Amino acid sequence: MDTLLKHIMKSPTINLNVGKSTLPMPILGYGTWQATDKELADAVEAALEAGYRHIDTAHVYENEKVIGDILKKWFDAGKLKREDIFLVTKLPPGGMRPEGVRKYIRRSLDLLQLDYVDLYLVHTPFGFKDVEGDLHPTTPEGNIDLDLTTDHLAIWKAMEEQVDKGLAKSIGLSNFNICQISRILKNARIPPSSLQIELNAYFQQNELVDFCKKNNIVVTAYSPLGNPGLKKLFDKLGKQIELPNILNNPTVERLAKKHNKSNAQILLRHLVQKGISTIPKSTNPARLRQNLDIFNFKLDEQDLVDMNGLDTGARLLDFLIFNGIKNHPEYPFNE
Repeated sequence: MDTLLKHIMKSPTINLNVGKSTLPMPILGYGTWQATDKELADAVEAALEAGYRHIDTAHVYENEKVIGDILKKWFDAGKLKREDIFLVTKLPPGGMRPEGVRKYIRRSLDLLQLDYVDLYLVHTPFGFKDVEGDLHPTTPEGNIDLDLTTDHLAIWKAMEEQVDKGLAKSIGLSNFNICQISRILKNARIPPSSLQIELNAYFQQNELVDFCKKNNIVVTAYSPLGNPGLKKLFDKLGKQIELPNILNNPTVERLAKKHNKSNAQILLRHLVQKGISTIPKSTNPARLRQNLDIFNFKLDEQDLVDMNGLDTGARLLDFLIFNGIKNHPEYPFNE
């Protein structure tokens, strides 16, 4: 085994609060949004070979079966045990009702060929109508078909049931705001262990991160390198948009040269050094390995000041690609 792989195998974990105990989660995971079928199958194989043990997916990514097939292959071959993997998946907007929680966690487990997930997240605070075979149903007018009856407290009780049944080891939220999280915290029997949000050097969400730290909620950053996947989605929907390229930022380039690391490694190190879990996505085996190789150096105090100074407060994923989404009472970004 080469030195890099030895090092990767020891990549650190961060503890999720699960009531009276904690659950270790690898701080750096593998994100799978906008990746399907053959490309993803090869990438998940490469990620596991490189040492990734935290895999992030969701029902709406439509790739749980591919991931499940690869994991089963590794388990059957004795290359990994189930407890070696930290698997995250998510409740879709179409499942935002207590009965939807029960339906969709079982569907995800069937596709993943697992008995439990390590972390089950509520993917969005808003809900859609549950239309079989249509993840993003629309009205005749072309608006997203919203379910305006979304009840976070009832949904959270159903999430807690999944922990009681052993179907999820921990539960959490994604894309929720402080007000929405606070309401759940005040009423929860099992508090959220984790919050997954868009977060990178250009969009650091300090107020939300500080709130989560005070409440023992681990933050996971999606789109830590900016959002090339979002560009892909906009292109698919026929929407033209120019996204800022965080990887080419001069400060990032300067620090990459200083530490003899890639630009991506600087962006990822900045987050994990602040205690933020992160789930970069790549389908390139060399980049997959490189993204994991961030635990043998540290940014110094001035580096962190410089990186923190890149924050522009610019959100990219506001869900406005769904026409009419702001009409939902739980749309989270009305600030």
